[in-house]
Amino acid sequence: MSTDGVEVERPTRERAAIGEDGRSRDRSRPALPDPLPMSVVDAHCHLDIADGEDGNWLGAAEAIKLASSVGVTRIVQVGCDLPGALWAVEAAQQYPNLIAGVALHPNEAPRLQAAGELDNALAEIERLAKSSDKVRVIGETGLDYYRTGQDGQAAQHESFAAHIDLAKRLDKTLMIHDRDAHDDILAILDREGVPDRLVMHCFSGDTEFARECVNRGAFLSFAGVVTFKNAQSLRDALAVTPLDRVLVETDAPYLTPSPHRGQPNASYLIPHTVRKMAGVLNISVAELCGALSDNADRAFGGSW
Repeated sequence: MSTDGVEVERPTRERAAIGEDGRSRDRSRPALPDPLPMSVVDAHCHLDIADGEDGNWLGAAEAIKLASSVGVTRIVQVGCDLPGALWAVEAAQQYPNLIAGVALHPNEAPRLQAAGELDNALAEIERLAKSSDKVRVIGETGLDYYRTGQDGQAAQHESFAAHIDLAKRLDKTLMIHDRDAHDDILAILDREGVPDRLVMHCFSGDTEFARECVNRGAFLSFAGVVTFKNAQSLRDALAVTPLDRVLVETDAPYLTPSPHRGQPNASYLIPHTVRKMAGVLNISVAELCGALSDNADRAFGGSW
């Protein structure tokens, strides 16, 4: 990989054409939405993960350019494994409007532990976290009980605790992936101690869980799921979240907002999510954009 004026090479990872629900996906590129009235931050993106056939998915430079054209002027690029973490660091060094998150995704932890490589991988994440001031985030880390069975939970707990400790020691933002593990997320956070800056990536809980997270100082980051017809409980959670604790993200290339659900996601599609969120919160799009930008500065340790 090179950062000397040449776009960082993308790992050859591509999302399957068939989703978890067994349905085929439309992998064509969605049209540009109307621009936002004020700039916002995509609080969680995977520019290194391809989605779609050659010619349909975006390179990093084009994805960033399209995002900026609709008002998404800053992006948090998140690595989920060692190659992805390295790519995130190098991309953030190349592109001024990116910052990086580095971590081992919870589903990586059982595999690495079984191979006897978890400790070394965690040490490499720490090295990458210290390698650049553009690395602002330790994440995404956390727990995922959807893909990992009970026999892998101990490894996830160990990895999550190590990431919490790293975020605290290095004064980085902790970004949490939580899937079907709300109670254990809170229990481990309470046991290990909550870092100064905490983001619940792709928030997926109900109103009670939203309040519990906010009580621990967390920012709740909402993805395109909040636009889905069957996501009323998530919209209810957004409605009880204080405006100064709300973020927006894509998790691109996943979780594409309506009306493009099933197509590849990218940061330029955030305006769809922002406009839906503004309706839920009963405020103007401009007011929400201002809050989202200010919140991102506080969540990630300042502007960039």
